[in-house]
Amino acid sequence: MATTTAAQRREQARIEYDAFIKGCPTNQLLARISDKWVSLVVSALAEGPMRYSDLGRKIAGVSPKMLTQTLRSVERDGLVSRTVTPSVPVRVDYELTPLGTSLTCLLSAVKDWAEGHIEEVNEARDRYDSAAAAS
Repeated sequence: MATTTAAQRREQARIEYDAFIKGCPTNQLLARISDKWVSLVVSALAEGPMRYSDLGRKIAGVSPKMLTQTLRSVERDGLVSRTVTPSVPVRVDYELTPLGTSLTCLLSAVKDWAEGHIEEVNEARDRYDSAAAAS
């Protein structure tokens, strides 16, 4: 039986990743990046670094608790960096990392698609609801 190095085992695992399997790390990552708040935070930060309060104003409807949880999760995943500048009061800026920047085109495209097709989706929902009510 041949032995494998740690690098070989990691490479084999990478080849075997399957997002359709619930326990796969890629499934968990897909769940994270498809979260509404993550998409909006990444899209907002695509415009450049922002302070926490600026993000809260930009992303309508996000609670302070949810914004904090989202920022911590994307920082942990390496999508966002957090910079603390000692001052009075302390200044905290959030900025996309290169990894986060590589995700912006995808998430911004989904956001743009939603903004551009909402009327069609609303019409489809109305037709569906009318047909369901008639039956």
